[in-house]
Amino acid sequence: MSDTQFWFNTETKQVEQGPQSHYTNRMGPYPTAEAASRALETAAARSEAWDDEDEKWDKGGAQG
Repeated sequence: MSDTQFWFNTETKQVEQGPQSHYTNRMGPYPTAEAASRALETAAARSEAWDDEDEKWDKGGAQG
């Protein structure tokens, strides 16, 4: 792993360069510190999108 990647520490709410903390407290890696700082927002947006897809699927909107 490269030290030029960044992680968001969910316990301290801090961005870390390189994997510093235990993996259970890290989100990432991200290419920039700015992207890592938005980790919780990114995760929330992805979860919302997946929930929307699940709802469409449940309503029969996905055809296979």
